[in-house]
Amino acid sequence: MSGDDHIGRDDARIRVTQRRIRVLVVDDHPMMREGICATLARHDDMDVIGEAEDGHEALAMFREKRPDVVLMDVQMPRLGGIEALEAIRAEDRKAVVLILTTYPGDAQAHRALAAGAEGYLLKSCLRKELVDTIRAVHAKRRIIAPEVAQDLAVHAFDDRLTEKEIAVLRLVAEGEPNKQIAWQLGISIETVKSHLKAVFEKLQVDDRTHAVTVALRRGYLS
Repeated sequence: MSGDDHIGRDDARIRVTQRRIRVLVVDDHPMMREGICATLARHDDMDVIGEAEDGHEALAMFREKRPDVVLMDVQMPRLGGIEALEAIRAEDRKAVVLILTTYPGDAQAHRALAAGAEGYLLKSCLRKELVDTIRAVHAKRRIIAPEVAQDLAVHAFDDRLTEKEIAVLRLVAEGEPNKQIAWQLGISIETVKSHLKAVFEKLQVDDRTHAVTVALRRGYLS
């Protein structure tokens, strides 16, 4: 066997071990995307292969480039991060998506993790934890920010709000009275009252204002 054969195999092994993690960055704020890309550019095992500013662009770019890891913001126009996550995972069950968020609410995290997110990280932790978290989820380890994990544990056995209850509460947050809520959702006023009663019980509150405050904190509303 020639020395050249040994060298060829060694070079192949080096290329395999040095293969970069191909990352798609999705966030509607240009400065946030710029900061993330600058952070990843400082690491030899990271390669930003694209940027998107909403869920629709993320889905199209995922189809085109098939990144190893998608960094996905939650709150974006047109199509939000969790909806985009659901669409990506519907196409590829092996897709690795790391959700980024400003707020640690358990309801939003629960939905993202149920949809198949491999990680859930607070933006306040990006500077210290982003790179290691990308490496971890790429290695098929699920990572959840400690603050989020704590909220998930606290509310693990709570009854969660239904989509219809959230729809009612969203209109309450916009200041709509029961009559207008009933008209917009195509339901009776009594049904609106029934949904609100269920919301109050599940969130352990006594009035509409407190219900909206708790729902915002927990991530039911954005």
